[in-house]
Amino acid sequence: MIVAQAETVIVRYARLADAGAIAAITAEYAREGIMLERSAENVIENIRNFFVAEHEGRIIGCCAVAFYNTRLAEIRSVAVLARHKRKGTGRLLVKKAEEILREEGVAEVFVLTLNPGFFGSLGYTEIKKEYFPQKIWRDCTHCPKLMACDEIAMVKKL
Repeated sequence: MIVAQAETVIVRYARLADAGAIAAITAEYAREGIMLERSAENVIENIRNFFVAEHEGRIIGCCAVAFYNTRLAEIRSVAVLARHKRKGTGRLLVKKAEEILREEGVAEVFVLTLNPGFFGSLGYTEIKKEYFPQKIWRDCTHCPKLMACDEIAMVKKL
């Protein structure tokens, strides 16, 4: 069990039953224009790449990893319910993802974010998006923000 300030939070791999909660959390962020929405179907297809933060039996946050090759991965879909923000839950989710990526032998992890301060506090540094053409080929070409992307690319050596 992991303790984040006053709340007891458990960070674990997501289960199929968590897909609806994950989709709802990402939808909340999507309405604010902060991230792309993940449908429950998309979450189910990628369930083994998701982690959730649980508090008192309820899902309060999520994040996912995406592998690009044996040495490079992305942490994405980092989201925490508004009433649980600023309590360390996002940090716990990212740390868990990094732990798993290290175990897999990943040497470098990146994020695309609108919150560079948060990731900067975790040791990530800004880099040009063009450094990750794999991301652009796989995901960005389908993004509605493709021609006006406002996200900042950040990277961290594991």
